[in-house]
Amino acid sequence: MIAILFVFPLLWMILTAFKQENDAYTDPPKLFFTPTFDQISNVLTSGFLPYLGNSAFVTVISTLLVLLLGIPAAYALSLAPVKGTKNALGFFLSTKMLPIVAAIIPLYVISQNTNLLDTVWALIILYTAMNLPLAIWMMRSFFLEVPGEMIEAARIDGANLPTLLRKIIMPVVAPGIAATALICVIFSWTEFFYAVNLTAARAGTVPVFLVGFITSEGLYWAQLSAAALLASLPVMIVGWIAQNHLVRGLSMGAVK
Repeated sequence: MIAILFVFPLLWMILTAFKQENDAYTDPPKLFFTPTFDQISNVLTSGFLPYLGNSAFVTVISTLLVLLLGIPAAYALSLAPVKGTKNALGFFLSTKMLPIVAAIIPLYVISQNTNLLDTVWALIILYTAMNLPLAIWMMRSFFLEVPGEMIEAARIDGANLPTLLRKIIMPVVAPGIAATALICVIFSWTEFFYAVNLTAARAGTVPVFLVGFITSEGLYWAQLSAAALLASLPVMIVGWIAQNHLVRGLSMGAVK
């Protein structure tokens, strides 16, 4: 019953995406209707693909940067800690305590002065900075699950640090890294506040595109549902493909 409660809005969005606008406004709502692809076709021909491309590019590049920077940091903070490690962890966490609305004006001015306003690179930098602290904290907990005996045995056999990371540690923590990457993908794909304030015509993302269906004439429910369905499909497909890694990764460390 709880699962149905959570999934119902998604199912209703899918149903509405295949309705005509007049069917979407009926009261009581129509459960039986003639499906149509008109709304999806209208969305695809109204400039959706450039926004989709921007979202895909920003999400992929920012997630790769998060992993590139986060994996060495998580290793250092877990398996090779030094004095001040706890202070570093506290600093990473403190960056999430500032409301993003408090920083938007300085970020806007900096983007304008560096010619990054309305570019995908501004979003890539911000999304990387936004997701990196969470990724480091998550991956650090996964690295802590690597048996110390395994690492010590590899060092005795002469494994250097790159070999140790590539052949010993990474296979163990791969599900956790996959879970971290998927969460970063979701956060980057659905982020709206930075995108709507720092982009316009050239670098708008999918959430910015969806706002276009909120007009002074009202909401176009069928078209909005079709656009939301198309916007959700990439993340749902990625989540479905990586679901096994996601479950394994999020459950690492839960049971000793």
